Amino acid sequence: MGSARFDRDRIRALLEAAGNKLTGEWLLVGGAAAAAWFSPGRTTEDLDLVGLGGTQDERFALMQLASDAGLPVEAVNSAADFFIRKVAGWRDQLVELHRGPRAVIYRPTATLFLLLKIGRLSEIDLDDSLRLVDHCRVQNEPLDADRVRDAIDVLPATDDAGLLDRRRTLRDRLA
Repeated sequence: MGSARFDRDRIRALLEAAGNKLTGEWLLVGGAAAAAWFSPGRTTEDLDLVGLGGTQDERFALMQLASDAGLPVEAVNSAADFFIRKVAGWRDQLVELHRGPRAVIYRPTATLFLLLKIGRLSEIDLDDSLRLVDHCRVQNEPLDADRVRDAIDVLPATDDAGLLDRRRTLRDRLA
């Protein structure tokens, strides 16, 4: 697994390894979740994989998993737990993605995925978000559009015209 660029197949292979080697419950978010779930052509530079126990031992086990796979430890990232835990009811917004003999890996619901993206809402975040909204419509997958629109409406004001446009674009797509 040399370079740290991940496509859907490499993500799935790492999830398989995680299910075999890690223990407990984990949540995959960000671009890796998008690629594994609704955006098959999406690639990412790292996997945002969060141990649901929130322990340092989980973080070390994740880094060991990367090292064992021949990846730099920076290829796996658990910093998203800070943002996940800020979302009310996040624990009820998980969908099983992979079950191994030792660990279960979840992905967020569409609602949680969008709630995690809207704070930064970079160009790639917007692209992921729009693809997900379209995916939900086509696949009839649940999405609490009202909750996401309400969350967009209470985001801090910004002078960044590009960010305002991206927020407006996502909000309009949710209508």
